[in-house]
Amino acid sequence: MKNDLDLHMLLRVFEKVREHGKETEDGHQLEGIKAASDFDGYTVFLSDVQCHLTLFFHNKYECDYPSEKAREDFEKRLKYIDKNY
Repeated sequence: MKNDLDLHMLLRVFEKVREHGKETEDGHQLEGIKAASDFDGYTVFLSDVQCHLTLFFHNKYECDYPSEKAREDFEKRLKYIDKNY
């Protein structure tokens, strides 16, 4: 994934999933997006069934995805949550 995602938007989505989503065994889930963090909260994770995004402490992120279509769908879900919650 190119460095074209807004890091502030990613953090907003993380908080919105935690606030509005259903609590699960390993985090929270909303609109097909899971949000979790490591034990100290400095690294956060956003994922769906195909993509996994890790947002690190120093405003860097890495995203694993199987195809460009999967990445686009994941990004649309993130933006939907940001806009509608």
